[in-house]
Parts: sequence; C-alpha cells; structure tokens
Amino acid sequence: MTEGEVRTEEYQVSGEILVAKVKELVHEGNIRRITIKNEEGKTLIEVPLTFGVVGAVLLPVWAAIGSIAALVANCTIVVEKVEE
Repeated sequence: MTEGEVRTEEYQVSGEILVAKVKELVHEGNIRRITIKNEEGKTLIEVPLTFGVVGAVLLPVWAAIGSIAALVANCTIVVEKVEE
C-alpha cells in the first residue's frame, strides 16, 4: 500500500470546545496524528492514530484531552492528514 501525501492543518480553539473538535476531526478520518499545543506553542499531547482505531481504545486519550481542556484557555490543534 502506498501512502498518500501528508497535509497539516491547524485549528485555534478554546479549551471548552477542545474535546468536541478533536472528536469531530477523528470521525472525518484520514488522520495520522493529532498534536495539541498551548498558547506558547509547547506540545501538550501528541496522539498517533491508525486506521480503524475507535471506541474503547481511545478512552484514555479522551480523558487526557479532557484534562488538558480544563487547564488551558486557548490551544492549537495540529492535524496530519493523509491525502490519497
């Protein structure tokens, strides 16, 4: 299987909508990696995703993202997508 081109997108979000936005992005599919950074650009969490990862496997990730959301006012979500 050949891999497509990797494209990076960034989203500026407030902490209160962080979890909802990440869930929305994961459901879109074709995502290789999600990185969440604070306002200063420091990486808070980096989550590599593989095709077919859903449900209970992501529960610890949602808990970690929820904790981050409670601590930050604004953050940046950096998404690596694979374009086929």
